[in-house]
Amino acid sequence: MEIINGVRILDLCLYFVEEKVLVLGDVHIGYEEALNKEGVLVPRYQFEDIMQRLKRVFEGLDVEKVVVNGDLKHEFGTISATEWRHTLKLLEFLLSKGEVVLVKGNHDVILGPIADKKNVEVVDSVRIGEGLIIHGDKLVEIPSEVKFLIIGHEHPAVTISEYPRMEKYKCFLLGKFSGKDLVVMPSFNLVTEGTNVLQGELLSPFLEDVSNFNVFIVGEEKVYSFGKVKELN
Repeated sequence: MEIINGVRILDLCLYFVEEKVLVLGDVHIGYEEALNKEGVLVPRYQFEDIMQRLKRVFEGLDVEKVVVNGDLKHEFGTISATEWRHTLKLLEFLLSKGEVVLVKGNHDVILGPIADKKNVEVVDSVRIGEGLIIHGDKLVEIPSEVKFLIIGHEHPAVTISEYPRMEKYKCFLLGKFSGKDLVVMPSFNLVTEGTNVLQGELLSPFLEDVSNFNVFIVGEEKVYSFGKVKELN
């Protein structure tokens, strides 16, 4: 499904068709380990699931560049053994597909040593065509020639209820910020669906009010347009 002219939703990623660029974000490698340290007993399956899902995304896809839009790893102030091992393995896989650029997220305080191991550039933002890719945890100056923004950070999801059943789904959001189109990407963290935007608890300063944003839910095999956020409340 095309969410912006020339940009398609591809599973939990975005694909710039003409530029042959794939964008994903908020992988949070090491998240399960962090939960375990807090006493939350969850099995550590995420990395294997991430790799399998990414392999399906790349099947038959022509890619020249991969942009990871922030929060590649989870821990703020350290790099755990698991993060070292799995982050390097993921970067090796992505580099086998094309050039890799890492946009710095709020969790990427000490991402540099890992990026240096693979000679991967860490930047604050990336221009692709008429779009600007930024993590979304803080406001930045937006060049006038930019037509649309892509952010992560929020981990958007929506809870759909059909009594007595309730299900939460990862979703993309499409709205406006300062007169420009704004796309909010779901996380590629497969342990949790994310934050229910219907509850109004928003993290990103780009998202003061998402009631008029359009919702695109990511299903197992296709993407579904669900109208505006305010129509789901």
